[in-house]
Amino acid sequence: MQTLIDALLAGNHVAALTAARRLRAAGETRQAIVVRGIQAAMARLDEKCTIEAFNLLEIMLVGRAVAAVATELYPDSGPPPTARGSFVIATLEGDIHDLGKNIVKMVLTGHGYRVVDCGKDCPVDTLADAAVRERADAVLVSGLITSVIPQVRAVRAALAARGRPDLPIVAGGAALRQSSPTSLNVDYVAEDAFDGARYLERRLARQPAGVAP
Repeated sequence: MQTLIDALLAGNHVAALTAARRLRAAGETRQAIVVRGIQAAMARLDEKCTIEAFNLLEIMLVGRAVAAVATELYPDSGPPPTARGSFVIATLEGDIHDLGKNIVKMVLTGHGYRVVDCGKDCPVDTLADAAVRERADAVLVSGLITSVIPQVRAVRAALAARGRPDLPIVAGGAALRQSSPTSLNVDYVAEDAFDGARYLERRLARQPAGVAP
């Protein structure tokens, strides 16, 4: 398992795939590989993020390696829905940048969550429809440019119109980090992907099993 962790942290997706296949051949379950391998690696990366000793390229390479192993373990649909939670994510209409969104998706997938990606330049109604359809535990929005702020503010109303006004909304990205949760009409503004993941973990941990957040 340590070989897998080391390969993931090095961003070596070929070595990570080899290690994962050897673990499976040795009888390790997919769940064990996710929990003791992928999640352990992401926790190490989380620590580096906390002390600001990481760089963007490193995160992207680790994310690529995590995605490769996840696809190997769950070839049909990626990581399956789990008790940890299910989220929908999008970069909203007017913003065609998706690097930040993709990093968040990689981090959350590595932490064992199911993430439904609605893509970039996504209309608010499309995101809200997906949140209801996928029975999401939270909605995540990313924004690199300030012109998407009105769309972010509109997300809660769109969810309310679909009977889910209580669904947590987490915002992130360069443009949105400059604003407060109140001004964006969201529950939380994440400093980065790992900060967002920690918030979601705390939020879901406080929620009784079987009850929508």
